[in-house]
Amino acid sequence: MTIKEFRLPDLGEGLTESEILQWKVSVGDIVTLNQVIAEVETAKAVVELPSPYAGTIAILHEEPGTVVEVGSTIVSFELPSDSGDLTRGSEDPSVAGMPSDDEGKRVPNLVGYGAEAEKRGRPQRRARKANGSAPPTTGDSPASAAVSSASTLERPRSTPPVRKLARDLGLVLGAIPGTGPGGLVTRADVHAATAISAFNQEREPQPEAAAPRETRMPVKGIRKHTASAMVSSAFTAPHVTEFLTVDVSNGIELLARLRGSREYAGYKLTPLTLVAKAVLLAVHRNPSLNSRWDEARQEIVQFNYVNLGIAAATPRGLTVPNIKDADGMSLTQLSTALSELTDVARAGKTSPAQLSGGTMSITNIGVFGIDAGTPILNPGEAAILAVGAVRQRPWVHQGDVALRSVMTLSLSFDHRLVDGEQGSRFLADVGSIISDPSMAIAMA
Repeated sequence: MTIKEFRLPDLGEGLTESEILQWKVSVGDIVTLNQVIAEVETAKAVVELPSPYAGTIAILHEEPGTVVEVGSTIVSFELPSDSGDLTRGSEDPSVAGMPSDDEGKRVPNLVGYGAEAEKRGRPQRRARKANGSAPPTTGDSPASAAVSSASTLERPRSTPPVRKLARDLGLVLGAIPGTGPGGLVTRADVHAATAISAFNQEREPQPEAAAPRETRMPVKGIRKHTASAMVSSAFTAPHVTEFLTVDVSNGIELLARLRGSREYAGYKLTPLTLVAKAVLLAVHRNPSLNSRWDEARQEIVQFNYVNLGIAAATPRGLTVPNIKDADGMSLTQLSTALSELTDVARAGKTSPAQLSGGTMSITNIGVFGIDAGTPILNPGEAAILAVGAVRQRPWVHQGDVALRSVMTLSLSFDHRLVDGEQGSRFLADVGSIISDPSMAIAMA
């Protein structure tokens, strides 16, 4: 047999650390090749780790909740070998698991000799009072007698089992009056003191536990990455945000008709689906919205494809997975891709590949009942569109005031890449399509 170590790999684009969320295996388990052995959280996603070997789990080097650097050994496998030898590593198995002293040395703890003394040198005997302890007076209660004994006895007489019993029960042996020969504290004395203590505690009013005035949570994983990325984006790219409120009644009616048709039955067609399709059509007329700034080479990189990011709120924080080559998808394909992307994100199963390579993004703040906002760009992208809630509002329609379905769009863009005119035209195109879907024919 031989031991093989598995080191934490880089699970993303240059990520330096990951947190072990949970082990799917235990020491001694037999695993197969590519069997999932752990869940780890990177700065971008929760990832399942497959086993690189078929063998037996020998050592789990890290506990769940531990943040581990890439390249660190996290698990050791015991594998069959031709020689039949078993390599156990550099640690001597005979001292494995022994307690260590302050200098990191392994210290054997021999049975019957107790733990190592706190101080070096010969221990000194404690002096006893010549006359022993005075018995409690007639007016003293057992509790006050116990306190009196504690103040007069330096080392109460008892047997080792009784000392251990008192220690296990959380009692101070010196506070217990002994009824045995010569003031010896007996097992019955310890149990009597326990009963007295419990009785006194029941009579004392217990204060209500005050709620903590603050709660501290460590910043790590996706939350740490998001915070860093948003600060970098906010202070690197000059943001401009524009707003447009449009009547989307015709778009909402179209979605209802499509859902009732045989061709689109079973597809989840939502206002977000319509907006996403409008964005993909509008970006062909305004390509500067689908670009990035290359600072190192002092170039503007314009993409001829659209990897459409969709901001998703998950229990572990905000993620922005993207739909690859979304510009080539039909309405039904886009609907399916949106549903799968959001379901996977909310389950915390988004892969690093799905979180990388986005070219522009949409954030659906309308699901929270919000109308408008000033979204921050996903780092490296030129534009992000916030989709507000659909509201029933009085609106001028065909010369009269009528109750219509209204939505507000909020577009943030990088002013280094997108001029005000280009951003405004893009936003107007998106608004035109969702308010009058027939405009899609003219822009296709």
